[in-house]
Amino acid sequence: MKILLTDKNIEELEELVLSLGEKKFRAKQILSALTQGQDISNMTALSKDFRVKLGEIADGVGVYIAEKFLSRDGTVKYLFALRDGHVVEGVLMRYKYGNTLCVSTQVGCRMGCKFCASGIGGLIRNLSAGEIIGQILAVNLDQGGTIEDRAVTNVVLMGSGEPLDNYDEVKRFLELCRDVYKISWRNLSLSTSGLADKVKKLADDGIHVTLTISLHAPFDEAREKLMPVNKAYDIKALMESARYYFNKTGRRVVFEYAMIKGVNDRREDAIKLAELLSGFPTHLNLIPLNYVKEHGALTPTSKEGIERFMASLEGMGVSVTKRRTMGSDIAGACGQLRRRYLEDKRD
Repeated sequence: MKILLTDKNIEELEELVLSLGEKKFRAKQILSALTQGQDISNMTALSKDFRVKLGEIADGVGVYIAEKFLSRDGTVKYLFALRDGHVVEGVLMRYKYGNTLCVSTQVGCRMGCKFCASGIGGLIRNLSAGEIIGQILAVNLDQGGTIEDRAVTNVVLMGSGEPLDNYDEVKRFLELCRDVYKISWRNLSLSTSGLADKVKKLADDGIHVTLTISLHAPFDEAREKLMPVNKAYDIKALMESARYYFNKTGRRVVFEYAMIKGVNDRREDAIKLAELLSGFPTHLNLIPLNYVKEHGALTPTSKEGIERFMASLEGMGVSVTKRRTMGSDIAGACGQLRRRYLEDKRD
């Protein structure tokens, strides 16, 4: 397969254009075109001969919008086509402070969380750093953004896949965001199911993004049933890695908690959660469970139940909010649109 230009930083682009007999400044022209979502054939700042030569060995963005759906609440769900025919998802969510794009880091996922559609069918392959970047560039172009005035202001790695299971490419993606595409780490969030060793490595490597950890149960027995990763990294190891991340980076850690009726919404769950989250700056995000038909045995906690649980936590001093449900009318949850698309293709 051809090389992907979005995988490269400016120094690597300079090496590439020099190897093709062009002047070094062409690298900046290529980068400028990439930030506008342009493929090689549309890079009119380059000569036609150079575009042909470059196109023989490279692809530009390498990620294309196959389908998109607009929700009643303004959320946009994207299905991205990759160069090898695989598809991944992204979701653009609109907030008062800007537009947040949720991107995918893998085709499929091998974590096997019982409430998530992304892992049904397992892991197909990792995405490269450039393919993750390409999702941002494609949406920015689609939404009419420019280099100076981006339509995508914040990025969360919370789509299909476990980012820390694709550690090297995700680390490179984050570095490219900061160094090449000028997206501050303050505007980048990474969500993990809890690979504790990789959480510590992230801190040791100086990656100071907002860390979000999927907790979903405060007791090991319940969490193992929901999230098989807990067998390798139990709650004690997970909380130790979260504290380590805070101590190294100074960044508050956010915990995600999908509310599941009769599983993790009891008074004793709230008490244990308050105990786990004490002692260092944390925030808890309560999430109304998205229904996934393949996991029909799990049902969401009622709205009233979530409110009671939240009030109980607040009474114990926990910083907690309830996440606003977005895009439910367009299969907004991770993996749902991709599965529907693949099922339609089979039919």
